[in-house]
Amino acid sequence: MTTTLLATLLMGAVATACTSGEPLDDGRGDMPPRTDGNSTPANPAPRAASPLAVKIDNVPGARPQTGLDAADLVYAEQVEGGLSRLMAVYATRLPDAVGPVRSARESDLELLRQFHKPTLAFSGTQKKLLPLFDKAPLQAALPEKQPTAYYRSSDKSPPHNLYLRPKRLLASAPGADALTTGFRYGAAPAGGTAENTRTVRFPATRFTFDWSGKRKHWLVSMDGAPTATAGGERVAASTVVVQYVKIRESKYHDYLGSNTPYTETVGSGTAKVLRDGKAFDAAWKRATPADGTEFTAPDGTPMNFAEGQVWVVFARA
Repeated sequence: MTTTLLATLLMGAVATACTSGEPLDDGRGDMPPRTDGNSTPANPAPRAASPLAVKIDNVPGARPQTGLDAADLVYAEQVEGGLSRLMAVYATRLPDAVGPVRSARESDLELLRQFHKPTLAFSGTQKKLLPLFDKAPLQAALPEKQPTAYYRSSDKSPPHNLYLRPKRLLASAPGADALTTGFRYGAAPAGGTAENTRTVRFPATRFTFDWSGKRKHWLVSMDGAPTATAGGERVAASTVVVQYVKIRESKYHDYLGSNTPYTETVGSGTAKVLRDGKAFDAAWKRATPADGTEFTAPDGTPMNFAEGQVWVVFARA
C-alpha cells in the first residue's frame, strides 16, 4: 500500500469518526466513554441497587402485620419497655402493602449503613434524632414527605393503623444485589445439632421458631401465638440467626420517660444459626458500619444460610 493511499484512508477514518460522533480510538485502549451528545455517558456504569426498609410495629395491637411474608430479611430489635420492633427489608419482591409502620430508632442508622442509600419508610422519630436521619446516607420516606405512599386502615386503631404502599416509593424491586448484608448462601455446613424449636426472649416479648419438616422452614410465633399476615399467610423463615450483641442505654427516652435501647451491630460476637432443622454455633464480625456482617463456623469457614427469608433476632450478649 502506498504512503498516499494510507494517508487517505486514515483521513477518511478520522472524518467518519468525527461526523458520526464516535470517539477516536488512539490505539491505547482507553477510549473515552460514548456520550449522547450532551457530555453524558450513553452507557454509564450501573448504579448500586438500593433496597426498601420498613419499620414495622410489633406490639400485640399491631398484629397481624401486612406484607411481612414478602420480606427478604427481617430484623427483630428491642425497644423501650422490653418490647420489640421489626425492620423488614425488601429487595426481590414488593408487596402491595406493608405495615403497620412505626417510628425509627438511633441504632437503625448504624444497621442501615450496610446498604447503598436505602429507602427507609417510618412514621417518624424523636425530634432530637431528625438531624441525624437527615444527614444519613438514606432516603427518608416519611408520611408527610410521601403522603400518597401511605394510608390509614380502619381495621386497627391509631397509632397501629398506618400502612405503606411500597410500589409508590420504588418503581420496581431492586433485586438481590441490593442485599449487601455480607450473608452467604449455599449448602449447610457440616455438624450442627438437631433442633426442633428455639425461643428468644426480650424482657416483654418472645420469639419462637419451630422447624417444619414439611415446609422446610422455621415457623415464626410471637408471644406464644403463630405469626401470620393479615391475609392469613403463615410467616416462615429459611434461616434464623440469633445474634448476640451489646444492647445498651442510649441518651434518648420515649414520651413516657423510658430509655431507648441502642443495639450495637458493629463489632463481633457469637450467634446461633438455625437452618435445615439444625442449630449451628457461629461467630459474627462487622468491622465498620459500611460493611455487611460475616458469619463463620467454629473452624473459621464461612457460614452459609439457606435460600429464602432470613430472620435476625438481636439478643443481649
